[in-house]
Amino acid sequence: MSSSDDVAAVRGWATSGAMALTGRSDGPPRLGPGDPAGLVARCLDLVAEATTRRTGRAPALPDTRLLGERAAIAGLGRQAPASCGGAFRAVPARDGHVGLSLARRSDLELVPALVGSDALAGRIDRAVDEDRAPDWVWSAVADWAAVVDVADAVGRARLLGLPVAGVPTDAPSLVAVPGWDRGTRVRRTGAERPTPAAPLVVDLTSLWAGPLCAHLLGRLGCRVVKVEAVGRPDGARRGPARFFDLLHAGHEMVAVDFATEAGRAQLAALVRRADVVLEGSRPRALRQLGIEAEAAVDAGTTWLSITAHGRDVDAVGFGDDVAVAAGLHLRDDDGTPVPCGDALADPLTGVAAAAAVAETLLAPAARLVEVSMWHVARAALAAVPSPPPHRVERRPDGWWVEHEAGADRVADPWARPASGVAGHVGADTAAVLR
Repeated sequence: MSSSDDVAAVRGWATSGAMALTGRSDGPPRLGPGDPAGLVARCLDLVAEATTRRTGRAPALPDTRLLGERAAIAGLGRQAPASCGGAFRAVPARDGHVGLSLARRSDLELVPALVGSDALAGRIDRAVDEDRAPDWVWSAVADWAAVVDVADAVGRARLLGLPVAGVPTDAPSLVAVPGWDRGTRVRRTGAERPTPAAPLVVDLTSLWAGPLCAHLLGRLGCRVVKVEAVGRPDGARRGPARFFDLLHAGHEMVAVDFATEAGRAQLAALVRRADVVLEGSRPRALRQLGIEAEAAVDAGTTWLSITAHGRDVDAVGFGDDVAVAAGLHLRDDDGTPVPCGDALADPLTGVAAAAAVAETLLAPAARLVEVSMWHVARAALAAVPSPPPHRVERRPDGWWVEHEAGADRVADPWARPASGVAGHVGADTAAVLR
């Protein structure tokens, strides 16, 4: 890799806002491994190129600063060794580190089973803050991890359905994983179907990666219908409304009761009408609803499946733990893994997924496209063989990165304004189902 490429990686990481989100709160921002911002830029270029070929018009797209926009909206900052949002930490095991994301109440409730402590269950039942694991929970996790191997810890956490990252002491391979193009691959080609001027995208995803993909597709001229469960809407609705509006403004909101036969029939009808389906569920969960991705593709619907580690791996994951597991992390002075950016695998995956769909809309036949957050993160890691030499210092007008080719100011995390206000749960159900 040339020196100019190294400089571009440093500049991209700095100006994306992700660098300002990496490191300790009382220390300087840090340069992460690989070239995540470069991967985002390349995927956005692919989206623009494919859309221009399909429609004759260049879409208006964001830039790499989308890596920092959730943190900007939520007021998050770097706080290593915890993640920006505070839900992820890594603790020492016997032969490495184990990282957990405890972002949901259901994750907290599984910790006693993970560490084998009935007494802890009672304390968690009485915990007031449902969105943040208290320090005494993390202390219990650390005591348990200290006497187990990484592989055993990961296996136990996955059996319980916890988002877990195994971080062995060996450095990860910097070679791109064969068969995965930017963390995506085509698993199946189905029936031919003409692509309309405004393709109908049925979005079954939640949180960040899938909704970011849906947001970008909406900017390409697609009609996006967001489908949520009546009793379990998108968890991102509990976060900053401005961020939810940013990703979902202009989308039609449908709420379906998946527990009823009528609701499952409504979902099946939406899938049959869709030109593209976006989903982030494990395959067996969809099969329980009577939905088969392969059958939809064979009928002419393009299907984009986002999972943490691939459709063949029955494991859940969030942006921070998946990125750390893939190698997109740093080490603190004591060897503790430090997350890079804010839930980095999420926005990387959203943009890579949008590129895959934009390219598929040019193809004559429907496709089953698999997007693995881990493989996307590994693609970003493999983009640069090694971090370039750098030095970071504080100057009166902000943090700067010193590099042999010049100095780049580390931008504050930045957010685009939302184009409107997203609808409430089920706001458009009746109209869409008609």
